[in-house]
Amino acid sequence: MKRVLRIAAFVLAMFAPAALAEAADDITVYETDTPFADVAFDLGGAIVNRGFVVDYHGFIGEMLQRTAEDVGAQKALYKNAEFFQFCSAVISRRAMEEDVANIAYCPYVVFAYETEAAPGTVRVGFRRLPEGGGRDQVNALLDEIAREVAGE
Repeated sequence: MKRVLRIAAFVLAMFAPAALAEAADDITVYETDTPFADVAFDLGGAIVNRGFVVDYHGFIGEMLQRTAEDVGAQKALYKNAEFFQFCSAVISRRAMEEDVANIAYCPYVVFAYETEAAPGTVRVGFRRLPEGGGRDQVNALLDEIAREVAGE
């Protein structure tokens, strides 16, 4: 249960507030008009098709809707919002051999969301790791996945 709470806190920090996340320098987001269900399916597939295992598939949008009344929410944020967590033994090892502190960046997270304010526009993205120190290959992988799913 503690792990689930830590994951939820991590994802909330990643998504909230949405305007800040879109403006942040370390968030890379691509837009598509592909229906959300297809984007989410494709995002999981893009990870698995590269030989990785999805460790956790989070439904952050559903959690926020379910808990909105409990936390006194004043507005709906997302029509849909999900994230996928995974890691690469090969890429992670290379990064951690460069700097053992790179353990902080594993697992990787890619996300997709559709806001209440802009239905029909789905955003796909990830949080970009600091450049250098063995992390560039991680960024390249995450960017490749997000671009593929967004049709970039």
